[in-house]
Amino acid sequence: MNNEIGIGAVVLSTQGRDKGMYFVVVAVGAGVVYLADGGMRKLNAPKKKNVKHVSHSGAVLDGIAVKLHEGKKVFDSEIKSALRQFNQQ
Repeated sequence: MNNEIGIGAVVLSTQGRDKGMYFVVVAVGAGVVYLADGGMRKLNAPKKKNVKHVSHSGAVLDGIAVKLHEGKKVFDSEIKSALRQFNQQ
């Protein structure tokens, strides 16, 4: 299941002090993902997290993913508002 995690995917943190919070994947490395939520974790300082410590929610934020792939500016407020529905559950 971790192979499905790509840029723009919404993931749930399963380990660490941010356990239970939703994030957007902004970059992918070898065995790690870089996460942002627009609030505590901004795009200019994403959280580096092992892929074993996140769970894919099945949702992908297509608009944000396209902007990140094209190198366009993504605002933290966009990410924060997109994740609001996930964090309210």
